[in-house]
Amino acid sequence: MSKAKPLGGRIITPTLFICVIFTGFFLYFAVQRFVFGIGSVTNLNDGFPWGIWIAYDVVVGSAFACGGYVMALMVYVLNKGEFHPLVRPALLASMFGYTLAGVSVFLDIGRYWNAYNLYLPWQMNFHSVMFEVAMCIGTYIFVLWLEFSPAFVEKWHLTKAGSFLNRIVFALIALGVLLPTMHQSSLGTMMLMAGFKLDPLWHTSSLPLLFLLTAIFMGFAMVIFEGTLSSRIYDLGDETAMFSKIARIVSWVLGFYMVIRFQNIFMRGELGHAFSGSFLGNMFLLENVLLLVGLVILGAEKKRSNPQALFVAAVAILLGGSLFRFNTYIIGFDPGTGWKYFPSVGEQMITYGLIAIEIGAYTVFVKFFSVFTTHTPVKSNQKERIPHV
Repeated sequence: MSKAKPLGGRIITPTLFICVIFTGFFLYFAVQRFVFGIGSVTNLNDGFPWGIWIAYDVVVGSAFACGGYVMALMVYVLNKGEFHPLVRPALLASMFGYTLAGVSVFLDIGRYWNAYNLYLPWQMNFHSVMFEVAMCIGTYIFVLWLEFSPAFVEKWHLTKAGSFLNRIVFALIALGVLLPTMHQSSLGTMMLMAGFKLDPLWHTSSLPLLFLLTAIFMGFAMVIFEGTLSSRIYDLGDETAMFSKIARIVSWVLGFYMVIRFQNIFMRGELGHAFSGSFLGNMFLLENVLLLVGLVILGAEKKRSNPQALFVAAVAILLGGSLFRFNTYIIGFDPGTGWKYFPSVGEQMITYGLIAIEIGAYTVFVKFFSVFTTHTPVKSNQKERIPHV
């Protein structure tokens, strides 16, 4: 296994070109939102003050971006150094995922010009779970960029900056583990405030624990998903052995989650509601069927050694975990009095644009900075096995 280094290769590719197009749509609707107000772009209303910018871009997107969090737990807390080659790619994905989640929050704030009040001590409400989430996510974005900064140091040979980072790295790692643990559980706590407006299939005092567990197994699943695609696209070599060991951990975390989820539903007498054939009941079943598919695949030792099976399991887990979070924030939420919500074209294009920015920036960074540790030499003019990304 060689040292991490930039992949090189073409920067302007078909994938990047498509990302630039969607970024243009994002900029158009973002400017419209800031100039003419949030109502000019979204279908948000008094019943649904949160839409896909929060439900997907923040709540689901931050779980997708937990790869850096779980790999920090594995390598620096549990001392599993064999997984170190997976840390920087996961950290890069987390960095962009959380940064764009922060952008989405800024877009969603009605009076965005007052956002600075969050950081003024005399304006802080220490009894607010929303304050805790906002402060933790904002701080974690800063920590992620610092954690990734050694790649900048290596690229530009910033010796003094590298020495400084070596002295504070222990604090960055500690914060990188603490902050996601706090705000991922608090994302579940926020929906406890919904009370009877949130369907009983999702409204439970276990929401903070369930959200933390989904962040963990979705973070691991994203490492497998992203790592599998990157290995194929950039010809990085076979990393199945590492993914197989991660998959074993995912199966235990996911199994624990499923036990808690169904035990909670059974003890509260909502099992009949789940199998009633109603729309909400079917959405509950769909999210859990997807998770069970992933659990069954990862629970079989032979499947864990199969890269195709690992990829399918990771996709199923990411979809199931995403649906759980989306159901909690949007589908299972009913404010009553006839309020309805479906995201407008502008809302959707901003979300697609954020995804495009993340993909485009990721593909550029891996070619300029030392992110991937390859098993085979990577030359700057090496052709990729599938179309350039």
